[in-house]
Amino acid sequence: MLTVKDLFEIKAIDGIKIIAGEKGINNEISIVNIIENPGAFDWLSPNELLLSTGYIFKDNEELQNRIIKELSEINCAGLVVKMKRYFDKLPQNMIDQANKYGLPLIELPFEYTLSRVISIINEKASGRYDLLNRKTLDMHNLFFRITLEGGGIERISSLLSETINNPIIFVDKDWKLLHFTEHKDNKVPLAYCFDLIKNRPIFTQAFIDSIPDNINEMKKSIKRIYHLEAMEIKCRILPVAVANYLYGYIIVWQTVRELSEFDYIILEQASTIMALEMIKAKEIEDVKLKIRQDFFDDLLTGKITSSESIQSLSELHGLNSQYKYFCMVINFDTADLERYEDIVARKVQLENRARKCVDLVYEHSNLANGEITCFYRNNHIIILIGQNENKPTITLNEAKQYGNELYHVLTNQIKNTSYLIGIGRQYETIHSLHKSFSEANESIRLMQKFNDRGGVSHFEDHSIYHFLDSNIKDMELEDFFMKRLGKIYEHDQLHGTSYIITLENYFQNNINISETAKAMFLHRNTLIYRIEKIKEILNTDLKNSEELLQIQLALKIFRLLNKKLKEHR
Repeated sequence: MLTVKDLFEIKAIDGIKIIAGEKGINNEISIVNIIENPGAFDWLSPNELLLSTGYIFKDNEELQNRIIKELSEINCAGLVVKMKRYFDKLPQNMIDQANKYGLPLIELPFEYTLSRVISIINEKASGRYDLLNRKTLDMHNLFFRITLEGGGIERISSLLSETINNPIIFVDKDWKLLHFTEHKDNKVPLAYCFDLIKNRPIFTQAFIDSIPDNINEMKKSIKRIYHLEAMEIKCRILPVAVANYLYGYIIVWQTVRELSEFDYIILEQASTIMALEMIKAKEIEDVKLKIRQDFFDDLLTGKITSSESIQSLSELHGLNSQYKYFCMVINFDTADLERYEDIVARKVQLENRARKCVDLVYEHSNLANGEITCFYRNNHIIILIGQNENKPTITLNEAKQYGNELYHVLTNQIKNTSYLIGIGRQYETIHSLHKSFSEANESIRLMQKFNDRGGVSHFEDHSIYHFLDSNIKDMELEDFFMKRLGKIYEHDQLHGTSYIITLENYFQNNINISETAKAMFLHRNTLIYRIEKIKEILNTDLKNSEELLQIQLALKIFRLLNKKLKEHR
């Protein structure tokens, strides 16, 4: 075991002297490295002896003080500065800091090259690696045995915490909690600092933002300070990554003791083992997800006809076969995806957006008068709302109210995205759920046909449109429209009037002059004049029930064929 004290006995580097930080004279030296970059702190390990010419801090007192403090907190063995390049003597503030933190500050004579000193000291320090390698191999075998026995992340985390004597937090790549292991000697309990709810972010956004984007490319842990009330908690963060794919992070809540060189090696081993566990868990989850997706696809397309199969499979996938269900489909569209030229990157962003929508649906599940099951397919979010068979049927207004509340949640939480929400009818048995799904999609299709840019509609809002659009050819619809309202349409095109729109509002307000005028922001006499002109053009008094029905149907057809009618102008 080589210590700082032993350096002064090495004849090949005679002339070095310690000028401050004698309290750390017995610090162990594992390896020697050069520090000529102030951004290198994230890459340093305990027991490293750092060499420098002093160039990076020669004119920066703040950086001089920071370097001493940072190296001390990382438990580096000491700092050796080559003299006569940038310093004739080391600044007093560095000497004071070194004495304060007990970090050996050593002067190296000018005639020695840094590379030569590194070679000499590393040769002397290499003997201690035999013991370290044996201890490391033993720990690797323990971790590997846990994996073979199916112990999972929980046992790995427990062994890691026990080995490095600090609490451990494990989060996924989105910083959502996966597991934590408390330590009996932790003076700042995790439960006091965080809401330890699985699959929820627990760290502050400021802390998360302080982590480098390329951390998964790093091979070592980095230090960060977590600020809590008046406390500063030192954390070590290590990415759990394989081939630059990030699975999550190990966070050491460093409140019990400082980490040693051995601890850092064990952390890196645990990171690899945890990555393997994550890969295994992901593969299992992918299989489960595929089975679940196949079930829902078959259920929503009506392919499952056996009552026994529906009952057993529904219970397996979280549905109650005795409940009444209706389906809601959310179609989302975002212009943000257009900036991703790579199709894979676009797909990843689309999935991230869809997952966020699903999370929001579950977070606001209390808005629904029933039990929620939610999943996504490409840019469609599918929501199944189940209701106890003893409860009254969910009304059209209740379903639309829930849809509108979800619409506001999504538009407020996820910007630059438009949503169309279609709602199918509620059916007495789960066997008919595919009908509700088809109706929800039909509502969206008709909204898109009407150029709606966002909103909520129930299938029954469009039932007449659905009947007309699904059963009658466009040519026949257009012929019917032109026979009933062609003269009004041509008058609007020729004179710039809006008699078609006036008629639509007139019927929507139950042929009430006052309500129609109010809805259209018109003077009552203006509206009366328009109605009289319409009667004159159509040669009708708008009182015959058969004529009124035909006019209303013609107005529905106008909405369906609006684009084509404009093209034929």
